[in-house]
Amino acid sequence: MIHGGFLMKQCDRCLVPETKESIFYDECGICNVCRQHEVKKEKIDWKQRRKELDDLISQYKGKYDYDCIVPFSGGKDSTFTLYYLVRDCGLSPLVVSFDHWFYRPKVNENRIRTLKKLNVDYMQFKPKWHVVRKLMLEALRRKGDFCWHCHTGVFAYPMQIALKFNIPLIFWGEPNAEYAGHYDYESGIEEVDDVRFNRYINLGINAEDMVGMLEDPSITMRDLKPYQYPDPKQLRAINYRSVCLGSYIPWDVKKQAKLISDELGWKGDSVEGIPPEYSYEKIECMFTGVRDYLKYIKRGFGRTMHLVNIDIRNGRITKEKARELIEKYDGKRPASLDVLLEYLGISEEEFLQIATEHVVSPHVYDPGKIKRGDPLWDQKLWDRTKVD
Repeated sequence: MIHGGFLMKQCDRCLVPETKESIFYDECGICNVCRQHEVKKEKIDWKQRRKELDDLISQYKGKYDYDCIVPFSGGKDSTFTLYYLVRDCGLSPLVVSFDHWFYRPKVNENRIRTLKKLNVDYMQFKPKWHVVRKLMLEALRRKGDFCWHCHTGVFAYPMQIALKFNIPLIFWGEPNAEYAGHYDYESGIEEVDDVRFNRYINLGINAEDMVGMLEDPSITMRDLKPYQYPDPKQLRAINYRSVCLGSYIPWDVKKQAKLISDELGWKGDSVEGIPPEYSYEKIECMFTGVRDYLKYIKRGFGRTMHLVNIDIRNGRITKEKARELIEKYDGKRPASLDVLLEYLGISEEEFLQIATEHVVSPHVYDPGKIKRGDPLWDQKLWDRTKVD
């Protein structure tokens, strides 16, 4: 894989490049995630893991106002998680959404349909818009990633609710071991705790750090509270467990997307920079395309690379076909960038200057290769309210 005249290493099996965070290769040229996929298929006793899930549930079910909390966006993973826990495990959860402001219309429709069919209680939180905009711009400048408020809010806010309402069991969806190398299947159940939060969720910036970074006296820790992970001592005091459902059952996004489509009427959507056959992937956010474009600028690959990596590991696509899709879909300049620039109040030149400061070697960003993508069908519906 050649970028800017430099040869970039790739996994000999799934094609994942060396610029992906937490990736390394063994002496055979196979990446650590592919090796974990082998462990998942060949070494994990999934019947025993399901028994461990039943044992965990028995410790909490029926003993609190709600059996558990399910953090929920309405995308494929959180919808399947909620479906499985309600229909297969018989739990009565409190469903909690941290609304980052950028949910798309079909996701909102999916969410309503799912909540009605599964008959669950639901709580949604939307943070202050002016604070969100400043957090996005600050994170973009410092980390080349405007999603800090989403990363931290999605993982911190449900934990705050767990503490506030004394609901000590929290279920997330796919484990990190499925896609990256921060954790692995062999080590057992992946805990979604403060260690994980600080390890890679918050980009190395906690809420207290961010207050000082903003240098805006009008923004205080009261405004940053939604992004603050609770005190682990307080969580331990309520005997909390925060785990991934995918640590207990084998995760398969394609099968799960079909199941929730058949059972709940869940619908996929078009997403910028993604082939139509992956219409189940990351449909929640207006700016998935911009996030993937940033990844392409910084690391030389986008979301199509990620998707074909998964399908190659599962024997669903050849490397030749995968390369065709990567070439066709990765790296396009998304039309949604126009909206993000408007929200942040910066020019495209400023955006690119910031992004290129975060390029990961040996990738070299080549603006001459970039083509413009078409707008999504719903972009004309997105809120463009003018605010000071």
